[in-house]
Amino acid sequence: MNRYPRDMSGHGPDAPDAQWPGGAKVAVSLVLNYEEGGENCVLHGDAGSEAFLSDIAGAQPWPGQRHWNMESIYEYGARAGFWRLHRLFTEMAIPVTIYGVATALARSPEQVAAMKAAGWEIASHGLKWVEHRDMPEEEERRQIAEAIRLHTEVVGSRPTGWYTGRCSLNTVRLTAEQGLDWISDTYDDDLPYWIEAGDRDQLVIPYTLEANDMRFATAPGYITGEQFYQYLKDAFDELYREGQAGRAKMMSVGLHCRLIGRPGKIAGLRRFLDYARGHEGVWFPRRLDIARHWAATHPPRRFDRPSRMDKATFVARFGGIFEHSPWIAERAWELELGPAHDSATGLHNALARIFRSATRDERLGVLAAHPDLAGKLAQARRLTAESTQEQSSAGLDALTDAERAAFTELNETYVARHGFPFIIAVRDNTKASILDAFHRRIANDTETEFAEACAQVERIAEIRLKDVLPR
Repeated sequence: MNRYPRDMSGHGPDAPDAQWPGGAKVAVSLVLNYEEGGENCVLHGDAGSEAFLSDIAGAQPWPGQRHWNMESIYEYGARAGFWRLHRLFTEMAIPVTIYGVATALARSPEQVAAMKAAGWEIASHGLKWVEHRDMPEEEERRQIAEAIRLHTEVVGSRPTGWYTGRCSLNTVRLTAEQGLDWISDTYDDDLPYWIEAGDRDQLVIPYTLEANDMRFATAPGYITGEQFYQYLKDAFDELYREGQAGRAKMMSVGLHCRLIGRPGKIAGLRRFLDYARGHEGVWFPRRLDIARHWAATHPPRRFDRPSRMDKATFVARFGGIFEHSPWIAERAWELELGPAHDSATGLHNALARIFRSATRDERLGVLAAHPDLAGKLAQARRLTAESTQEQSSAGLDALTDAERAAFTELNETYVARHGFPFIIAVRDNTKASILDAFHRRIANDTETEFAEACAQVERIAEIRLKDVLPR
């Protein structure tokens, strides 16, 4: 099977109404990454020092050596930055979600106690704050299990959610095996969504790398707290506007103790929180709160996905979408199908590609396979189920004798002139508009009618697919 695994569709053009509690127009999810004490360090058994997300410009790992300045900057996050943030959030009564590296939490008992006392959600940020991209799958699975074990031992409860950050291609799949309420190693949406993880459905709550203080330490990035505030404000204003229009979304804000915890940076965060709290209809949930709300309001819904069907099932299911022409479905199955083709719109595109690229004789065969409107096959009840439903929708199964005679004459004249039946998407029309189109089109040249008939065939296929697939 030639299949493309990436999902470019997501919720699509008609994203669900989030229905946040209290009719909130936007949900602002504040995430505080606690990594201090879990970063690369030879004291932790790593090959060298940390080089990621610090105020040291152009930092590089020091193989086999401790990097005193790097360690000191991370220590600032635990010693000072965390407590400054803790005071800010508790004074404002805003709950946050902690992305806690298990080994970092184990080295910070006072901070863990403060997190718990504040009612914050402590999710897992992996065993160590290290790169996973080249980690063998079994080793990553082992580290995930060990992170959950250590987290449970240190915190006193199992993590409810997960975010690795420096993840591998396997991370989402491996964490989805763990039975967590949510996972967040994606950046692909403004709303949660479900993925299928074997027999269970896993909720994904996408995260952010742009409304994130990490850009104080990366280029292009923020230099001042005011720049951070302005970006957060702009993002919030746009999402709030969408929420006022009935399209409520989620805004994630990513924070790090050693970065935003500095006085000159936290001022921008404080300004943003004051600004957001000044609006009505703003919800500040933990990610666990989002997960519980989404599961209750938008539970998972499974269906047979075309891109996962074997060829026989695919053709059996969709071989009649183009009238009596299963060869179209047979060829479409060979295309590079993926999640984008699991909707009516997506699969219609795949089937239409085959129809459009077929020879003229093949397309003519598809046209000829369509029955006359209100013709002899209809009277003998020998139409396909789809055609029967379509013709009855426009009242073509309940014609007067005069109307039936008119249709018969028009059908015969049209076929004699063009060599194929008159085709129109009857579910887009009424009996009167069909007759009007008949009279209007019958005098066209055959090439014009061939193109119009092909377009109508595609439209009929689209309508049929919308009967059996979402969107």
